[in-house]
Amino acid sequence: MEGEGEKELVLSGAQGAVTCAAWIRRRENTVLVVMGRAASGFSSCPAMLEIFSFDPKTTSLSNDPLVRFAIREEDGDPLSFAVHPSGDEFVCATSNGCKLIKLVHQEFSVRLLSRDIPQLQSVGLQKCLAFSTDGSKFAMGGEDGHLRILHWPSLNVLLDEPKAHKSFRDMDISLDSEFLVSTSIDGSARIWKINDGVPLVNLTRNSNEKIECCRFSRDGTKPFLFCTVEKNGKVVTVVWDMSTWERIGHKRLLGKPASVLSISLDGKYIALGSNDGDFCVAEVKKMEICHWSKKVHLGTRISAIDFCPTERVVISTSNQWGAVVTKLNVPGDWKVWQIYLLLLSLFVGSAVLFYIFYEHSDSFWNFPLGRHQPAKPWGAFKDSQLPDDRNPW
Repeated sequence: MEGEGEKELVLSGAQGAVTCAAWIRRRENTVLVVMGRAASGFSSCPAMLEIFSFDPKTTSLSNDPLVRFAIREEDGDPLSFAVHPSGDEFVCATSNGCKLIKLVHQEFSVRLLSRDIPQLQSVGLQKCLAFSTDGSKFAMGGEDGHLRILHWPSLNVLLDEPKAHKSFRDMDISLDSEFLVSTSIDGSARIWKINDGVPLVNLTRNSNEKIECCRFSRDGTKPFLFCTVEKNGKVVTVVWDMSTWERIGHKRLLGKPASVLSISLDGKYIALGSNDGDFCVAEVKKMEICHWSKKVHLGTRISAIDFCPTERVVISTSNQWGAVVTKLNVPGDWKVWQIYLLLLSLFVGSAVLFYIFYEHSDSFWNFPLGRHQPAKPWGAFKDSQLPDDRNPW
């Protein structure tokens, strides 16, 4: 049964241009993709959301969406998504505010339900959305520079700062949900202590530097912050130590202005997209590029890159060329069954080696048996009447 304020509207027909996309990981470890499409004035088709299934074997999306969900004209076009880690719901930023969309899985279908929430509806255009890794916090950064951090799902306000920035550029929440980093269009960057609801520190920069994209590390062992920093037309990826908020190093990866920065869920890889349709992926451990994709979006700005939760695949979007799924040219990860097979192989190999060693060893228990000796060597200890020429002692 639909809850209070929940609405469903499914529509098929002509489609507008893809404006945003994101992965959705379900509990059964299946993966879906949600795409947003702008309204099409030519065909009088409203803005809509579409859900596609993902095939990991072919690394491709289904030809037809599982469901289409129309967005009301007064809400505007979908611009970005923040998917809850549970995979049961996501927030969609539109031209005029945000909408909470819930996924309802039935036996052979998926339904989308829109729920009206005042804390999300009337916030205006939001440029950044982010859920914490544990799903307990949700943050929004507006075009007007207003920062809001809410507890999820109670929606209690943890921080409300109308003048956090001139206008938001990027935002991310740390792995432990303790810190939030935000960057502004003026090149400044600030760290916030979420539970205290206060700004903690401004990241240092030179007067001719602009801090643009930002992401926290995700592997759980290296508490770092990655930011792209532009200086005189050149861009480097700078690393900050989260214990001191001091710079500890930098690396020039993309070699051109970066439009977006993303990090995989396990923290092993970061991706940088450019303003001319290229993107690269670097291994965090070595900070070296391991994948290049040239002209994926044919000369247009990449607006978002999202790593697949289960495979080494990314989905990238641009306003002109929509969404593109790319399989990364990086070493594959070990699957669970492969790990068990390796352990079984090691066990069997150890048993075989032990047997070979036992059969060919010179130990006391393998001394040659005489014609009339018992089959078991310990029989020699039981027979105390053996003649001297047969007694091993």
